[in-house]
Amino acid sequence: MSLIIAYIGKKGCVMTGDKRKIGYFGDKQNLEVLEKELYEGNISGDDEFINRATELGISIKITDDANKLKIVGNAVRGEVSTKGTFETKRRRIYGTTNGYQIVELLGSEQKSRKAGEKGIIIFGNNYAKQLAQGLIQKKWKASQSLKYMGEVFEEILAEVSSRTPTVGDKFDTLIQQPKYNPSEAQKHLNITIDNDIKVLIKFRQDLTEKLVQQSIAIDMANKIIDKGDVGKVVSIDGNMLLVQLNDKTQAMDGNWKQLAGPGQNVLMFCESDSVKIGDKVVIENEDLCLKKDKSSLSCDIILCSL
Repeated sequence: MSLIIAYIGKKGCVMTGDKRKIGYFGDKQNLEVLEKELYEGNISGDDEFINRATELGISIKITDDANKLKIVGNAVRGEVSTKGTFETKRRRIYGTTNGYQIVELLGSEQKSRKAGEKGIIIFGNNYAKQLAQGLIQKKWKASQSLKYMGEVFEEILAEVSSRTPTVGDKFDTLIQQPKYNPSEAQKHLNITIDNDIKVLIKFRQDLTEKLVQQSIAIDMANKIIDKGDVGKVVSIDGNMLLVQLNDKTQAMDGNWKQLAGPGQNVLMFCESDSVKIGDKVVIENEDLCLKKDKSSLSCDIILCSL
């Protein structure tokens, strides 16, 4: 759900894009019906779109705060994306003076990449693109400044937005105009795009690692022991006890890294003078204590089941 218009030429690059994102949830067949009507231009406004989605039992969420344009090096980058079940498809255009490249990505893997020197490039669904192309033919004056071109692009997006809910009514416009000849432009774009994709790869790796850690944390949190035997006292030194964990208990730190497994010893503290070797250690009512007299124990570990 996007419309991005870019001009690339000897003056530089100007790019305008809307900020709309639409999320769907509902029956797959009804969703296909809704999208077909939407992309064929049979739904003309947000209210009509919401009402039609309701009729089909589809929940939708419309937002107009997505940042689809970005300055990267001496280029402007525009991106439209589609989230699939397992991967996100991205289509990007990078533009600068006297050059552009269009890159298609699946996740962070390049599927295609092509270069050009100048022109007007439009990203969007077919209906929105057709509307934009017709309006460009009416309004376009190549001799004008990049600032003026950006204003024309915003006018075009506003008009398209009034005729299809796939395009929002809020826009960003970015301009870059370094002094590059066509050869210099492509060299700069090659370096810029390669680095930008490396950033995407790192971001995806960090996100994956974060999601894995969250999954581990949720899994381990469900294993925290709040009741039952955990081990027995095997050594006493003042108020310091070594407790040997039983065969169903492990000790974790705050980052869910295992510090001790079944049969291994952990350090605990007890203020009672009655503790003896062999005393059972239990958790009752979420409190760590000696089984025989409920004397409280403390430790700086998390006790979990296997």
